[in-house]
Amino acid sequence: MSVAAVNSKAVDIPARVNPTSVAMAVFAALALLAFATGDSVIPAWMRELPRSWQLGLDSGISSLMKWLVEQANFGLFTFKEMTRAIAAVLNVPLEVATAFLSRGLQEGRGSAAVQLAPPLPWVAVVGIVAALGYRFGGPRLALVAGGCFLYLAVFGQWASAMTTLSSIVVAAPIGIAAGLVCGVAGYRMPLFRRIMTPVLDLMQTVPTFAYLIPILFLFGFGPVAAMIATIIYAAPPMVRVTMAALSAVPREIVEYGTMAGTTPRQMILNVMLPAARPQLLVGVNQVIMLSLNMVIIASMIGAGGLGFDVLTSLRRLDIGRGLEAGVAIVVLAVALDRLSQAYAEGARRREAQGDGRTFLLALAAFVAVTYFVGLFLPFVATYPEAFTLSTAPWWSEAVRWITVNFFDFFDAIKTFLLLNLLLPVKRFMLAQPWPLVVAALAFVGWRLGGVRLAALVAGLALFIVLNGLWEFSMVSVYLCAIGVLFAAMIGIAVGIYAGLNPRAWRIVEPVIDTLQTLPSFVYLIPAVMLFKVGDFTAILAITLYALAPAVRFSAHGIQQVPEMLVEAGTSMGCTRRQILQRIQLPVALPTILLGVNQTVMLALSMLVITALVGTRDLGQQVYIALTKADTGKGLVAGLCVAAIAIIADRLIQAAANRLAAQRSGASHAA
Repeated sequence: MSVAAVNSKAVDIPARVNPTSVAMAVFAALALLAFATGDSVIPAWMRELPRSWQLGLDSGISSLMKWLVEQANFGLFTFKEMTRAIAAVLNVPLEVATAFLSRGLQEGRGSAAVQLAPPLPWVAVVGIVAALGYRFGGPRLALVAGGCFLYLAVFGQWASAMTTLSSIVVAAPIGIAAGLVCGVAGYRMPLFRRIMTPVLDLMQTVPTFAYLIPILFLFGFGPVAAMIATIIYAAPPMVRVTMAALSAVPREIVEYGTMAGTTPRQMILNVMLPAARPQLLVGVNQVIMLSLNMVIIASMIGAGGLGFDVLTSLRRLDIGRGLEAGVAIVVLAVALDRLSQAYAEGARRREAQGDGRTFLLALAAFVAVTYFVGLFLPFVATYPEAFTLSTAPWWSEAVRWITVNFFDFFDAIKTFLLLNLLLPVKRFMLAQPWPLVVAALAFVGWRLGGVRLAALVAGLALFIVLNGLWEFSMVSVYLCAIGVLFAAMIGIAVGIYAGLNPRAWRIVEPVIDTLQTLPSFVYLIPAVMLFKVGDFTAILAITLYALAPAVRFSAHGIQQVPEMLVEAGTSMGCTRRQILQRIQLPVALPTILLGVNQTVMLALSMLVITALVGTRDLGQQVYIALTKADTGKGLVAGLCVAAIAIIADRLIQAAANRLAAQRSGASHAA
């Protein structure tokens, strides 16, 4: 053999070795070694940093909040007086909405209050909703929307639902307006947009419990503080949608506006916002839905209504009442969702129906007549209690029957999974030293997105380490990883089947719509009743709550595969299984990964809720901080949850983008 041949052989051998595979194998071997050796070999500082090495950010935040509330002074007024003034201003529209829908016009407070005028009759509210449904979407929507509100009356949820609706009709418009203003500013000013993007990421990933604590400090306990928390939680999607919608306005429209001599302000108000109206109304819908998702959590700082009913039922383990109130929230969400969607899509229909003033006058006349009649006929003003129905005893009896007859079966499943999956995974996660995990994350980030992504994920992981919450973070990752694994296994399989079968999709779609609108607290009630408290119950609730995106994105990914690719596979003699494995799944994989990404986000958002069933993770730290009003501890734990969420989001997005780019390159090459 010649020297050249030997040299070529020497060059070819390492060329066939994949450096990424070698590095991942090394990381896996080190992780197994750390799991096997235990605490006796690995130094303690690699498990958790000593207190003296930590940043102490929690105590700094707590001191800052205390200074703001007790000492900060701007000369004419203190910081506390300013926040209380803001609360007083926001209380005015809330009081008006509550007077119209829930409490009526009263003089005085508490038990000494005297009612001067009753609220709107239930007949009037149902009529208003049905009329709006007919105006926006026709007879079918009128029946759906009116029927949803009639359900609230018939099942005895009217008073609580109207209290919740009073908060929504104030919080949603404020959130929409704030999101619109910030979105326009982000579109006009690139620097502001760059600043807003990480802020929006934090607002959407920090657990809501974490910022309930500073809101409680700054604005006090009560419905106004709860409404402010709802606005903060619901506004970010409107900001993102506004920036995206304005960026998507066709260039021709902008050029026409410029040729007409519009000023920058006129360009935004008179040209671009009207052109972007359909997309903006999608953001409006999102704000309304997120406001309803917040009602239970907001009840912890003073909001009443349906959220308070669910929370009270959870504390009492009253599954019947809790599910009934949870279903009422879903019903209210369905009505508002369908109305807002129909309004966004039905501009032509409203134009065909003629002048809206006639409709408004007729509606006002109907409300006036029913209000007057209700003063003399009580059953028109208030739904008769004798005619209310309740499913609470049925739900409670159903759970009792299941528990009595299937306890051994459920307990066997729980014990098997705990011993063979959950506890080994938990011990493995807790055994990992933080330098190894940070290095592995940095390497994966570098391979998927380059140096910038590597620095981001490593920096976020080090933030957790430097705040002394590594162990709690590993427990959080373990809970979310198992929950996401179960949700992805079930959701992707169901989504693929529904994507291939239109009839199945028509059945699956309303089910996942219900799962996405059902409040997170509701998932805990049957889980606790059937499996008691603990990690298994938490993972079960996480799986159910995070299931919907995996189903939806998997189905959409399969449905969006170009028909020509399927036909090409069929013409080449591929079986249905081969078409699925070699054509549809590879093409749909980037979309499926985005669904997994959303599943991870929902799983992390559920962490704080599962703290109520005894988990010892970051969610529990946030919840403990809320009960003790420890602002610093709550915010830092919440920021650590956000750090985990951003790490997962960026890595999964980078993987999806790489797969999409590879698919695009392959199609171009073909």
